[in-house]
Amino acid sequence: MHRVAITGVGIVSCLGSDPETVGAALRQGRSGIVVDEERRRLGFRSPLTGAVRGFDAGAVLSRKQRKTMPDFAIQAYRAASDALGMAKLADEEIQNEETGLIFGCDSSCIAAIEQVDLLREKGETKLIGSGLVFRSMTSCVTMNLNTLLQTRGACWTLSSACSSGGHAVGQAADLIALGRQERVICGGAQEVNWESMCSFDALGAFSTRIDQPEAACRPFDAERDGLVPSGGAAALVLERYDLALARGATILGEVLSYAFSSDGQNLSVPSHGGLQRAMSKALSGAGLKPADIDYLCAHATSTPAGDAAEAENIHAVFGAKGPWVSSLKSMTGHELWMSGASQVVYCTLMAQQGFIAPNANFHTPDEASARLRILAEPLNRAPEHVLCNSAGFGGTNSCLVLRFGR
Repeated sequence: MHRVAITGVGIVSCLGSDPETVGAALRQGRSGIVVDEERRRLGFRSPLTGAVRGFDAGAVLSRKQRKTMPDFAIQAYRAASDALGMAKLADEEIQNEETGLIFGCDSSCIAAIEQVDLLREKGETKLIGSGLVFRSMTSCVTMNLNTLLQTRGACWTLSSACSSGGHAVGQAADLIALGRQERVICGGAQEVNWESMCSFDALGAFSTRIDQPEAACRPFDAERDGLVPSGGAAALVLERYDLALARGATILGEVLSYAFSSDGQNLSVPSHGGLQRAMSKALSGAGLKPADIDYLCAHATSTPAGDAAEAENIHAVFGAKGPWVSSLKSMTGHELWMSGASQVVYCTLMAQQGFIAPNANFHTPDEASARLRILAEPLNRAPEHVLCNSAGFGGTNSCLVLRFGR
């Protein structure tokens, strides 16, 4: 089995559109949550959302190139380009059969709506532009990036609800560890338009703390009242460790292991054992004990049931002397399909810059979170061994163990 190095990261989120800006926001505990007045006008129960501000798609790709890409695919291209730039990989080094693309994504809603509206307006299909075919597919990110970057290895999109990004990074690491790819550009992408969120809003799962957007998402806090949807794109370059060293790459970190599990119980209510099994398998795969983990980047989204279940799962694995725990969704909101990948990007940035971001808005624990070491303030030291959790509807769980600092 080969070791897997992280050599580049890129991110477009409500915290910023480049690694430097996002790293500074994490350190400062700055929230990217806002009130979307259009959602309020349309009758959303909650108009809260993460907002990607100042992203100029026209500065990233030409109009012709953007024709087949929804906004989150363009953001994924920008994130992947930044990651490749950080990895110092030239075009000719990735345009081969040993370089793959795997992203997590579970919807492309707006293009499907646009093509139906066009048909109803025009009364015939021939006036629907060809670009909407490609924009409406869940695999729109990887098919477009494959064409733009001209990689020739693995190329597919993983769809597993809010654990899509975590599984994408994990499968990319596995392909490299098994010797089936030398490097993989991987990550997750999430649309943030209101059209993709109205049915989710109907579930009553979103926070209604509208008068305090920056304090609305409060994972593990006793007064949490729901999640805040968010999105953008996150990307990483993973490489075979020995090959990365041989070409003189800077090793940002290492993916030590990836593990998964499924609950087999309920569509929307997480179990009290599924995530626990994935965490235990990830630790075993990394050859580590629970005490070796010094930071756990939690999935916790700020829903009452979900956070309580994750807290119980974490305590079952780590006991009373567990690692520092924080959920970065307290600042970013829940980035859904991209969240498992963005957590890895955020952890890499924190390791580079020597701090661990807090679980913002955590003031009062409940019965379950009181048994965890929730990090309420920034910690001025880099994480070394990190466990990243992500979980999705249907009870699908992903856990990644990362190592930094060696």
